[in-house]
Amino acid sequence: MALLSVSGIGKTFPGVRALHRVDFSIEPGEVVALLGENGAGKSTLMKILAGVQPPSEGTIEWQGQAVQIRGVEDALQLGIALIHQELNLATNLSAGANLFLGREPKKLGLIDEAAIEQEAKKYLEMVGLDIDPRTEVGSLTIGKQQLVEIAKALSIDAKVLIMDEPTSSLSQRETECLFEVVDDLKARGVSVIYISHRLSEVVRLCDRVVVLRDGENAGELEKANITHDKMVPLMVGRELSQYYDHSPNDAGDLRLEVRDVVSSRFPEEKVSFQLRAGEIVGMAGLVGAGRTELLETLFGISPALSGEIRVDGQVCQIQCARDAISAGLALVPEDRKAQGLVLEMAVDENLALATLDRDQRSGFRSPQKEDAVASTMIERMRIKTPSKQQVVRYLSGGNQQKVVLGKWMALDPPILLLDEPTRGVDIGAKQEIYALMEELSERGIAILFVSSEMDEIIGMSDRTLVMHEGRITGELQRSELSEEAIMELATGGALVGNL
Repeated sequence: MALLSVSGIGKTFPGVRALHRVDFSIEPGEVVALLGENGAGKSTLMKILAGVQPPSEGTIEWQGQAVQIRGVEDALQLGIALIHQELNLATNLSAGANLFLGREPKKLGLIDEAAIEQEAKKYLEMVGLDIDPRTEVGSLTIGKQQLVEIAKALSIDAKVLIMDEPTSSLSQRETECLFEVVDDLKARGVSVIYISHRLSEVVRLCDRVVVLRDGENAGELEKANITHDKMVPLMVGRELSQYYDHSPNDAGDLRLEVRDVVSSRFPEEKVSFQLRAGEIVGMAGLVGAGRTELLETLFGISPALSGEIRVDGQVCQIQCARDAISAGLALVPEDRKAQGLVLEMAVDENLALATLDRDQRSGFRSPQKEDAVASTMIERMRIKTPSKQQVVRYLSGGNQQKVVLGKWMALDPPILLLDEPTRGVDIGAKQEIYALMEELSERGIAILFVSSEMDEIIGMSDRTLVMHEGRITGELQRSELSEEAIMELATGGALVGNL
């Protein structure tokens, strides 16, 4: 009998169907990998099991009995614990205090520190963590903090442990330690749901693989069939959409040259590539691969630790965004609301932000020039707005994104960096953004764009760079692009003859 099973689980958010009739089960002491591309529905399903979100439909059974998980407390009482990728620890408290936070043993109405220390030591030893329970969590490495999270789950008698990308921030030694802990948990009868983009880990640890694709079950693999070559097709096996009409341009002069650039996020990896005028180059990879960090390094948000950035053959010292703008780079960030727009300002004010330095006179703004910029960009970017004075917060996601694009296009930058340019916009707005990218490339602008959507990468790229754990694992020409080829490189593999 399955320890935990779900049947016909669905989850709908306003305008988005995240899960549709998903089935999933796990046996006592079983390690099951839950795989899928970004946006496949993995996190949504795990949040439902952990009580973070309620399902819209479907049933959940615990040891064969139907149950309702209305919140995190219900999940914990059953014995289901979720360890988030971003650890949920109070770093200013001790390891012992974290284990029993909110449920501290009491003695004469006061917290029993001795009992916490004694009990915490037992659970820390279970995960192989030989530290004093009084050690402040903030002084521990990320790997040891991860083990504190697992010990915390064991202290509530967790029977199902959900691990979301548990090794994303760990060293090789810490990763091996975590593997030993998972093996030990399995031997103790604890079930583990393991979410990871690192397929080699899945092969090493898991008894079974369940794959989601576009919010639905895409297939399963038993232990004997868990191989890299069999997992990848299940994860990516959908057809390209019909929404792309990209005609590659002949690559022009060399615009951007990146030589051995090292980012602060991946200090041991050197990145090199080139970008030519009129090219649209995609950058693919899975969550945590370092794509956003690379764009932020090029744009000076987090300056390069070493290496060389050349624009039109000239070495550029890019230590801040102002340096990048002066060199001719523009960045449309992944989170337009937090980083690309001032939401309470009007459309025309947002569109004029990038040109304020250029258009001011004697330190004063020029309303006439700002108005002219706004009018031009609204027309050029085809921004649908009641007026130039409309507060940008109230535009649709697609029109907000076009405002961000328009803000930078007012500077006529030769190099455009796009981070997830169509995230959170409807298909009509996506098509308009693709058309804008096409138009800009025809005008000779060099475009480097990050996307987590395979069909977008394949549909819009002249060639694609693929990243894995901070390094470029390969480059694919348009004729070589396929979901399987991209996923092979994105999960750490290498194509024969590619590297």
